[in-house]
Amino acid sequence: MVLAVLKQKTVLERHHTLPRMIWKEVGSDRIAIGSLVVLIIILGAAYLAPLFIDYRTLMRIDLMKIYNPPSAYHWLGTDNGGRDVFGQLLLGTRNSFTIGICVTVLAGLYGLAVGLIAGYYGGIVDNIIMRVIDFLLVLPSLMIIIVFVVAVPEYTVLTFILLMSAFAWFGKARLIRSRSLSERELDYIQASKTLGTPGWKIMLTGLFPNISSLVIVNMTLTLAGNIGLETGLTFLGFGLPAGTPSLGTLIAYAKNPDVVQNKWWVWLPAALLILLLMLCINFIGQAVKRATDARQRMT
Repeated sequence: MVLAVLKQKTVLERHHTLPRMIWKEVGSDRIAIGSLVVLIIILGAAYLAPLFIDYRTLMRIDLMKIYNPPSAYHWLGTDNGGRDVFGQLLLGTRNSFTIGICVTVLAGLYGLAVGLIAGYYGGIVDNIIMRVIDFLLVLPSLMIIIVFVVAVPEYTVLTFILLMSAFAWFGKARLIRSRSLSERELDYIQASKTLGTPGWKIMLTGLFPNISSLVIVNMTLTLAGNIGLETGLTFLGFGLPAGTPSLGTLIAYAKNPDVVQNKWWVWLPAALLILLLMLCINFIGQAVKRATDARQRMT
């Protein structure tokens, strides 16, 4: 029993070295460190943009400036309402990335809670939870989100985030549950149970630290997908409310063949920026995955 408790302490100590290993792995990968620098520059410009750009002025329609090409005053030209595309690109990047982060965190918390409970208790609790998740996985989530967007009368950004999060945690729960099932059989978990430690405390201080690397990798790699999902829904007209800048809103101008051929400055920068964001996040995520794999081999 004492050895099991000592093993749990060692696991917790190794958990604290995870950020160092991630930073070391990212720093040794030129592509990952370059992606991190580019991501910081893009997000820094996007989140500092509201300090220099007035939202009401930006979204004000000016019929005298419709589809003006790039110039010294409008770096990326204007759209069909005479609004500055560069300002919308910055605010749209902030909105799209914020929504992606919020959905990733909320879905990660849902999946973590359900996965830990199913994996720790096992038996009939695990069977009930997994059958429910199996049923939810076969549902057409994208179509249900679109129906809710159309049906909700007072639709807001918060509503959109909660709706996306409600359908994004199923796979995470299954992944965490499978890892928790194997961890619950180890000696340090059994020792904690023998000592009378409450189940919730064992899950938070025993199971969670040992599977935290799995959670971090999964959330990092799914972030790009959540940003793409928000952009895609907005492109189709079922995403952010009208009048809210988004990368998907700018790409939606490409539905017009004339815009695609002759007014590239409206949609092409947003499309390239989405591609760049996803590449940067994926390169960083791969470096994080290698770091967690190395840590797992140490344990």
